[in-house]
Amino acid sequence: MSTSGLPALPAAPASGRSDVAARLRDALLGASFTADGLLELLGAPAYAALARSETVPALRATRGDTPLEVLVRLFLLQQPVPHARVAGVLPVDACLESGWLVRVGGDSKDDVAATVDVRPYGGPGGEDWFIVSDLGCAVGGAGGIGSRDEGVVLGVGGASTTLAGITVRTPVSAALDLGTGSGIQALHAAQHATRVTATDLNPRALHITALTLALSGAPAADLREGSLFEPVRDDEKYDLIVSNPPFVISPGARLTYRDGGMGGDDLCRTLVQQAGERLNEGGFAQFLANWQHVEGEDWQDRIRSWVPRGCDAWIVQREVQDVTQYAELWLRDAGDHREDPAEYQARYDAWLDEFEARKVKAVGFGWITLRRTGAAVPSVTAEEWPHPVEQPLGDAVRAHFDRLDYLRAHDDAALLAGHFKLAAEVVQEQVGLPGAEDPEHVVLRQHRGMRRATKVDTVGAGFAGVCDGSLSAGRILDAIAQLVGEDPVLLRDRTPAQIRLLVEQGFLEPA
Repeated sequence: MSTSGLPALPAAPASGRSDVAARLRDALLGASFTADGLLELLGAPAYAALARSETVPALRATRGDTPLEVLVRLFLLQQPVPHARVAGVLPVDACLESGWLVRVGGDSKDDVAATVDVRPYGGPGGEDWFIVSDLGCAVGGAGGIGSRDEGVVLGVGGASTTLAGITVRTPVSAALDLGTGSGIQALHAAQHATRVTATDLNPRALHITALTLALSGAPAADLREGSLFEPVRDDEKYDLIVSNPPFVISPGARLTYRDGGMGGDDLCRTLVQQAGERLNEGGFAQFLANWQHVEGEDWQDRIRSWVPRGCDAWIVQREVQDVTQYAELWLRDAGDHREDPAEYQARYDAWLDEFEARKVKAVGFGWITLRRTGAAVPSVTAEEWPHPVEQPLGDAVRAHFDRLDYLRAHDDAALLAGHFKLAAEVVQEQVGLPGAEDPEHVVLRQHRGMRRATKVDTVGAGFAGVCDGSLSAGRILDAIAQLVGEDPVLLRDRTPAQIRLLVEQGFLEPA
C-alpha cells in the first residue's frame, strides 16, 4: 500500500517464468540493449545524464525508430510505445501475459508500457547483465526517488557499485547477500560462489532479485524473507557475507530500502556484531555502514567496539557529514523538498531533534570488512581515508589481510631476515623549499589500490628504493648504515617498525 498519497506500485512481473525471462534476455541482447550499446546510441553526455536520472538528453537521442531506441523509451524512459512497434522487437504477448509489460493508452489500448525499470549493467568480466527495479527508482537523483511507497525497490546507485567493487572475489562455497534489494550483490556473488543465499525484509525486493538474476542469465539464489540474520539457520555458515543495509540514521522507518527502523546506528552495529558467528574460518563479511559521531566519544572507539570476537577488521571512514547536511541529503533522497514546505520543515526538525537527543554532531559513512581468524590476537584497523581509490578494490582488500597474517607470523628478527619487493607503481616525492639542499620530508605514493601516501625518513626511502627481493632487509640496512655512517645495530633496532608500516599499508610486499 502507498504511504505517500501517490499511486501504489504496479504488480511486478511473474518471477516463475524463466522461459519468458530467457526470451526477453535474448531479445534485449539482439537489439544491443547493453551498457556498450547504450553508450554508443546516446553518446557520453546523455548516457551520464541517465545515470543521474536526468532523462531529457536521452529522450532527444531516441527520437528514431530503431529497436534499441524503442527499448530505451520503454524500459529506461518509461514512455508508452505502440504495441505493433514493440512486437517487432520483443516477444510482446509473452511479456504482457507474464507482467513485464501492460497495455495503456485509453479505450483502444494500442500502446504498451513497462511495469519495471530494466537497466543494462556491465559485469566485471564483460558480462551483459540487467538490473530490475521499480519505475523511476533505478538510480535516484536530485529529484528524489520516483516512489515513496514503503516497499519500493531501488536499482544500482553509488553505494551498490562501491560495495560490489570492494568485495573480495575469491571462489567460495557459500555466499550470503543480506538485504539484497534489486539483487546486484547476489548477481556478482553468483559468479564465484557455488551457493548464494539472498535475504530481505521486503518481499517485493526478493521478487525483483529473482527477476534480476533470471534476466541476467545467472543461477537462481536461495531467497529468504526476514530481517538481518533472522532467515539464516543457526547451523549455517558462509565464506562471504555482503550487505548494503538500510543504514540511514533516521527518526522512524518510512522507507524499507534505507531506514533500518532501529534507533541511531543500532542496525549497523547489530549487523556487524552478529556476522562473526556466521562466518567460516577465513571467511569475509563486508558492509557499507553509517555511524554516529557522538560528543565526547572517538568514532574509532565506537566502531571498534562493534567488531565481534575472533575477527580481524578493517574499517575505513570515507566521508563525514554534519547533522544538517545529513538530514538534507536524505530528505532530498525521498523527494521531501518538492512537497509542502511546512511538512518538509517538520521532517527536518524531527531529524535534528533525534540527533540532539543522542548528542550526535556528525555522521560517518564507510566500509567495514571482517575476516574470521584463528589468531590469538585479532587485528582491528580503523582509519579515515576520504581520498580517491582504484576500483575494483577486492584484490587490495584481500591483500591487506594477507599482509596482516604475514606481520603476525614474523617478529622483528624474522622481519629483518625477510626479503621484500617494492609494490608496483609506487613513486617517491621529495617535499621542501625550492633550491634547498635536503628535502624537508620524503613521501612514498601509490598509484594503485588505496592510492596511499606516507612520509618516510631518508633511511626508509633508501630501504624501499632498493627492495627488489634479492637481499634480506637486514643486509640492506647494514649497507645503508655503512653508507650514512650509522651504527648498524642501532639501525636494525629502530627500523622494523617503519618496515612493518610499509608492509601493512602495501608499499612493500614479502618476496
